[in-house]
Amino acid sequence: MISKMNKLTVLVYHKDYEEFLVGLRNAGVVHVAEKNSGSAVTPELQAMLAEYARCEKLIRRLESVAPNDSVHTGDCENAILVEEKCEELFKRQEKLQQEKLAVEKDIATMQVWGDFDNSVFDKLADAGYAIRFYQVREQAFDPAWSELYNAVVINNVGSKCYFVTVTDKNLEFEIEAETARLSSSSLGKLKAEYEEILANIITVRDMLESCAEEYIPLLRAYGKQIQKNIEFSKVMLDGEKLSDDKLVLLDGWVPEDSVADAKAFLDGSSAFYEMRAAKRGDNVPVKLKNNAFARMYEVLTKMYGMPSGTDFDPTPIVAPFFSLFFAFCMGDAGYGLILILLGFLLKKKMGKEMAGMMNLVITLGIFTTVIGALLGTFFGISLIGSDIPEKLKSFIVAGNVELFGSTYDKQMILALAIGVVHISIAMTVKAINSTVFYGFKESLSAWGWWLVVVGGVVIGTLSFLSLIPAEVSKWAFIAVGGLGAIGIYLLNNLKRNVFANVGAGLWDTYNMAAGLLGDVLSYIRLFALGLAGGMLGQTFNSLAMMVVDGQEGLGAVFGWVGFGLIIVIGHTLNIAMSCLSAFVHPLRLTFVEYFKNAGYEGKGVEYKPFKNKE
Repeated sequence: MISKMNKLTVLVYHKDYEEFLVGLRNAGVVHVAEKNSGSAVTPELQAMLAEYARCEKLIRRLESVAPNDSVHTGDCENAILVEEKCEELFKRQEKLQQEKLAVEKDIATMQVWGDFDNSVFDKLADAGYAIRFYQVREQAFDPAWSELYNAVVINNVGSKCYFVTVTDKNLEFEIEAETARLSSSSLGKLKAEYEEILANIITVRDMLESCAEEYIPLLRAYGKQIQKNIEFSKVMLDGEKLSDDKLVLLDGWVPEDSVADAKAFLDGSSAFYEMRAAKRGDNVPVKLKNNAFARMYEVLTKMYGMPSGTDFDPTPIVAPFFSLFFAFCMGDAGYGLILILLGFLLKKKMGKEMAGMMNLVITLGIFTTVIGALLGTFFGISLIGSDIPEKLKSFIVAGNVELFGSTYDKQMILALAIGVVHISIAMTVKAINSTVFYGFKESLSAWGWWLVVVGGVVIGTLSFLSLIPAEVSKWAFIAVGGLGAIGIYLLNNLKRNVFANVGAGLWDTYNMAAGLLGDVLSYIRLFALGLAGGMLGQTFNSLAMMVVDGQEGLGAVFGWVGFGLIIVIGHTLNIAMSCLSAFVHPLRLTFVEYFKNAGYEGKGVEYKPFKNKE
């Protein structure tokens, strides 16, 4: 359901505006309508946004060093100094890393030449000699260079030859080899420098770990403080200045159940206000209001998009069908019990924010246990072939059924039937939604398709079950088809001429015929995924039994150990993969098949009250 909203218009004297907003934030029930905050950004607001981004980036960098989940309870006065200290350490760390890479490169260059004292070059120069360093492909080294230039091979690495020449320093010559570039420091000094850099890196890393442990909570609190100031500044900009900037006009929205709290604050303020019920056409923010069961699934609705002013809340219908789809895709009662157990265990260890998610996991586990039992699978074991009572086996949907002269799997037929029901409900919702928000005259096309599709499904089902005679079903088909055709082809838009309506109706017929078949067939994925998970679980069971079959003595002990490992690891992997597919594919059936046929667009704005956020 969607909470009813009331439009609030407030007129405040400009000098009292900031104080008024502080009180409004403390009341915490008014969704302020955005006017200028998206376009008019003051230098102060821009500075706060930059500081918040800087703070969040620093927190992420510190968390990569040492995560810290503790909470800061004091003030945030020293946060800027902490930021500067941490950023200085990160700059120092980056500089050391660059120096480390440079020294590593120099060491790699000098490694082939060995460790020597560079001062020997000066002594040779004083004696009138020059030493030159070269590298060349080993096959390209000319032995004549040894005679001509006193070439001496120092090292051969891979396919390269490293050599030096010792000649008179005034002798000018060229040889077909590449001149090697050496570091100004010896190999020994480079290695000592490298060790010193590593020690400094460890020191800086230890200091950063200490900073992460001590300052992450402070920086988080500081970030929240900045965020509050940003939100306050944005709301300040949302006020429209009137009467030569002497008055400020502010618009907002208040849910019906919060009107008393809003009035309690407004009556005690110096502001003039007016509150009225929302009208059709108002850009109303949406606050979902559902029971405990449907509330767990509001996250799925928000994931797609909030309902707009011309939409119903889809959550009450999404909740049971998503649970059913999830359970069908899992298809194993044993896996459902694991989800229930996992949900209860994690619920005790996680905070309040995740408790609702764990309630959803427990609920999906319950659905999976029930549906998995009806589909006849328990940890990959077929319940049909087990020793459970025959009366219980009669409830299991398994085996084949003959329809129209052909044989089909019962579970596949069940998946398609669920799809037909789901799409029929979507079309019913679309017709009712269109009537409520646009009027019956504007909804004749939707009701026409509803008669043709949903009416046809109902009549066909009753006829198939022999609940109505064939003659009655024939005339019923003709009646709903004729009435539906009038709405689809003649009355789909009362403002257009009949020929334009017929053309539009034919185009809708093409799209509907092509779309509905594909939509219904999409629900086969429920059967396919459940079947795949069950077969994979059965395969792991078979592999585990192969390990213990025929084993005796010590071999039997190792066999049972292998049995346990295969069962635990195999079913854990299967549960993980099944959960992933059981979430993604039901989400697809909801977002595509259901929302498309229900006409749900999800373009609404979520109700977000201006309040102090802890």
